Amino acid sequence: MVLDKKARGLTDLRISLTDRCNLRCSYCMPKEIFGQDYEFLHRNEWLRFAELDDLVESFVKLGVHKVRLTGGEPLLRPGLVKYIHGFHRFPEITDLAITTNGLRLAEKVSELKEAGLTRVTVSLDALDPELCGEINGRGIAPKVVLAGIDAALAAGLGVKVNMVVERGMNCGEILPMARYFKELGVPLRFIEFMDVGNCNGWNMEKVVSGREILDLIQAEFPVEPVDLTSNNEVAKRYRYADGSAEFGLITSVTQPFCGGCTRARISADGKLYTCLFASEGLDLKAYMRSDAYSKEDLFARLSRHWQVRDDHYSEIRSSGTATKSKIEMSYIGG
Repeated sequence: MVLDKKARGLTDLRISLTDRCNLRCSYCMPKEIFGQDYEFLHRNEWLRFAELDDLVESFVKLGVHKVRLTGGEPLLRPGLVKYIHGFHRFPEITDLAITTNGLRLAEKVSELKEAGLTRVTVSLDALDPELCGEINGRGIAPKVVLAGIDAALAAGLGVKVNMVVERGMNCGEILPMARYFKELGVPLRFIEFMDVGNCNGWNMEKVVSGREILDLIQAEFPVEPVDLTSNNEVAKRYRYADGSAEFGLITSVTQPFCGGCTRARISADGKLYTCLFASEGLDLKAYMRSDAYSKEDLFARLSRHWQVRDDHYSEIRSSGTATKSKIEMSYIGG
């Protein structure tokens, strides 16, 4: 396995399939910036599926065994189901998941399952219809997303739910969300509001710490910690004492986990990023579409790039670093 400068391996690959989304969530793609005139990537700028296959083949050789498909909203990418089916040629990939806002999940879930998808992570930040619609910027109530979650469960897919918690926005939804998904038996991840990109208005005062969230839940339910299954897990996991469900805390701001980060990210237009908070990426598409391209050299380039990796942004985060130019969440997929 290839190691970076901090002796971190490479086990997880996140592939953004499109920078487009049908929501305008305030912490990711605020409608004030991503309006009608915003210029997204043209389709010919996206990596082709054949190019993505070549990349996955090389990443597998470097140690990757988990792949998550992201966006934007990945269910908007034409040809997605056929692409997922192609992962059968990579038996080394033991976990193939997708992160989605859930709006199209109910209509797509059967063919996604049949194609070989094993797991979905669904973003949902409130159960209150008015608040949910305000956060997603489209006035869409949670019932559409909840129907998608129900359909995924019925199809036999593994399901997790992600909730970004921002002070002054949806703190009052922490317990309603915990109660609902405890009853449903679905793991819920509470994510501290992060300074990904530069357009979401982040500041430290808006961060609700994992500790605060845990205290809220513990005041209502007895819980116990769950032992980590690997050193590169990002969520601090807990189970309810009655065994009904788990929840997790992703504390990138208050308790960074850079030391265990083994993830690489590919943007929809073919740039490689080794940190969610990066400013620049390695342009793979330009090389892959050049006459100099070969699979052997692609593997060598990826290996060299990972070996010089030294990212640890969350460990050095400050008011100064928060304002530096960074890639947007909607572009790289979280």
